[in-house]
Amino acid sequence: MNSTPGSDRRAPSPTWLRALRTTAITTLWSILALLTLWALAALYIDIRIAPLRIPLTLIYGLGVFTILFKLKWSAGAAALCLAGFCIVLAWWLTLKPSNEGNWQADVARIAWAEIAGDRITIHNLRNCNYRTESDYDNCWGDRTLDLSQIRAADLFLTNWGISFASHPIVSFQFGDNQHVAFSIEARYKAGQAYSTILGCFRQYGLIFVVADERDVIRLRTNYRENEEVYMYRLHVQPDVARAMFLTYVTYLNKLKDHPEWYNALTRNCTTTLQKPLAADVNSSQPWNYRFLLNGTLDELLYERGRLVTAGLPFSDLKRRAHINAAARQSDDSPDFSTRIRAGRIGF
Repeated sequence: MNSTPGSDRRAPSPTWLRALRTTAITTLWSILALLTLWALAALYIDIRIAPLRIPLTLIYGLGVFTILFKLKWSAGAAALCLAGFCIVLAWWLTLKPSNEGNWQADVARIAWAEIAGDRITIHNLRNCNYRTESDYDNCWGDRTLDLSQIRAADLFLTNWGISFASHPIVSFQFGDNQHVAFSIEARYKAGQAYSTILGCFRQYGLIFVVADERDVIRLRTNYRENEEVYMYRLHVQPDVARAMFLTYVTYLNKLKDHPEWYNALTRNCTTTLQKPLAADVNSSQPWNYRFLLNGTLDELLYERGRLVTAGLPFSDLKRRAHINAAARQSDDSPDFSTRIRAGRIGF
């Protein structure tokens, strides 16, 4: 039988199939590009021997370039690029945090707690005497508390002019006027300062600062520039406040023996305890991006009924929650916590 000329040629793929293949290849190489950029950044930032950072980063980058040049964006090139990323990731995961280090003075000690029934003693509670933001002394002490005296929990939210970023601090009231605050922070070594990019790598330790409000709140209202602080009473009963407090203490004691890295995405001031605290308040509400981009965390909690509001719209509640002026007037008064709460909603 005679065949028609060209009949043995393969029929062209349908347009949709070609488009799907192109999309898949583009997606694959986009992901590999991101993984390669992360690997380059990890080498440059987290290699502990400074003189090796640039050479090893360049070697890795030149290796990827050579693979792409020689193998022409083939499946083999993709596999080698992925393998290179996996090798860097495996090394990166071997970097272990430590509680030993040349820490900045305000995070030089880590807090931990001893519990005996309702009696709890917090060691290395911070309560600095400030003269300026960077000039302070007499920071550390122990404080013994009675868990049966927990009355309430309050949220402080600090903002420094960035709409999508804030810093939450949760404070617990014991008895009539004793307050202990928890601030989850990056732990800096001497010479370090916060960077969101560095915070995504293994540069900072994770620390739970446990402090008197005259320290951790007054530092932000009275000594740091351009920080605005808002205070809200959380809508929780004393038994729930106690559960929340113990969640903080449990993690606090865990970090004493098992230090962790701070991470700007997964282990930051909000995300570290978001899930266990949600369990404490018996919340089944879904995760929300504002736990990560937490500049409007207070508004999210308002919408979810987690703040005492007295029926006010959020804008009015936030205006009345602003405490900077009252904190400056109270300054180093022994009644600092009482005075910043005077006349506020829920107190």
